[in-house]
Amino acid sequence: MTSLQGRDYIETQDLTTDELNHLLESAKDLKAKFQRGEPTPLLPNQTVFLLFFDKSTRTRNAFEAGATQLGAHAHFLDSNVTQISHGETAKDTGIILGSMGHGIAIRHDLILDEGNKFMRNVADATDVPVINMQCDVDHPTQTLADIMTIREVFGDDLRGRKIAVSWAYSPSYAKPLSVPQGLITLMTRFGMDVTLAHPPEYRLMDRCMEAARANAKAAGTKFEVATDMEDAFRNADIVYPKSWGPYDLMLQRRDAKTEERMHQIEEECLSLNSRYKSWICDSQKMQLARTSAIYMHCLPADRGAEVTDDVLDGPQSVVFQEAENRLHTAKAIMAATMRERPFK
Repeated sequence: MTSLQGRDYIETQDLTTDELNHLLESAKDLKAKFQRGEPTPLLPNQTVFLLFFDKSTRTRNAFEAGATQLGAHAHFLDSNVTQISHGETAKDTGIILGSMGHGIAIRHDLILDEGNKFMRNVADATDVPVINMQCDVDHPTQTLADIMTIREVFGDDLRGRKIAVSWAYSPSYAKPLSVPQGLITLMTRFGMDVTLAHPPEYRLMDRCMEAARANAKAAGTKFEVATDMEDAFRNADIVYPKSWGPYDLMLQRRDAKTEERMHQIEEECLSLNSRYKSWICDSQKMQLARTSAIYMHCLPADRGAEVTDDVLDGPQSVVFQEAENRLHTAKAIMAATMRERPFK
């Protein structure tokens, strides 16, 4: 079994399928031990720095609780109150944090073409593993928990299962593109046929689309793009409707020079979102999927916009099981990359 000790975990594309399966098996084992009340002190006296450029509930708590359960300490850092806010570089940040601890986990997801580059620059500057807690390209801790949850429902052999990854309406804010991008690139590798649906303004990064097509071809699966949610949902085994920001406006947000312009772009994003209020996951759309289909979402979901309460709280929803699995996949990633010996 390949050791991941010292390896970065920035995109699932960086790992082989065997390595991802190793993490999934580790997460499964850690979850079983957690449920039995069996201690798993795999990282005694180690420190992981959690550097956040954005808000978090599930990710932060999964890593903080997970580190504690592994015998390590998770040190929370808000980028706004570090010297990064005064211009300290990713290189210098990586050197300093890497010299003080055993791992660095980063969330930097709101600005296109920034987060992933920042993480890789940190990784280039240090020998300790860098873990992506969500960037502009991928959310690889979320999607690993997603596939863990799908396997718990349908078993390990997912070949021929269809997952619908669809845009959904949101009135709250222009959300990152990384979850749908992570889903289309990962699920195609694990035997699933993937249908992506979105309005025309909500395309994803070209490199993620190209990777999804290549992964599907290599795995002998399907990757298709639909123009409406209903088409994507038909005969699906898994539906994953989630909002993300309009691509061109997200690029403008990247290039904005003032807070005033940032606010204007956010308002433009929400105005565009409002044209597509019919893109909501409700019971009628769920009926287009298979009767055994499950509803998934990374959370938080905008109730009454992305999804209706009866679906989110209904019997086909696995969102809280999915959220719980964030803890165990976070532990598996930290244990495999930070540990002094391979996880058994």
